[in-house]
Amino acid sequence: MASKFKAIVIGVSAGGFKALHSMLPMFSAQFPLPIIIVQHRNADADSYFITSLNNVCQMPVKEPLDKTKIEPGNIYISPGGYHLLVEKDYYFSLSVDMPVCYCRPSIDVLFESAAEVFGSGLVGIILTGANYDGSNGIKAIKSLGGITIAQNPKTAEVNYMPACAIKTNAIDHILNLDEIPGFIEKIL
Repeated sequence: MASKFKAIVIGVSAGGFKALHSMLPMFSAQFPLPIIIVQHRNADADSYFITSLNNVCQMPVKEPLDKTKIEPGNIYISPGGYHLLVEKDYYFSLSVDMPVCYCRPSIDVLFESAAEVFGSGLVGIILTGANYDGSNGIKAIKSLGGITIAQNPKTAEVNYMPACAIKTNAIDHILNLDEIPGFIEKIL
């Protein structure tokens, strides 16, 4: 039986470099879904983040361009300075609209657009971070039937963002960082 899940979205901010370098290598090269990530990054961010993740991950890590097709088995990380959105035809679009929660890229923008496209086939994850971005997006994912996960705030480098997500009452599972990949493999 094929999995009902179509994509995973992850939101992360302060502490994200370490968290992603710890968690993403746990996904196998054969992982069947796209993993789409907003990490709060400045517009002038260089390619070091993507290059360093490619050095440790089994899945390819890419920074999508506008109109990049979303393909299974890839990790996509939002370019700095752009909102990353999922379009109905499974393509990305980039936007320079106003920052949301003081951020561009914004986790909420990605999560809300992905929830509209993938519905109950979406898994949304909030990791370490220092603001409340992602809380509205988590509620959108939950309201459209997706699964929601927050990193256990006690294990987050910066606990504010997962704690805010948990306060929405829209989180299904609170997990330690190293438990998330195995949990996702299990529900697939």
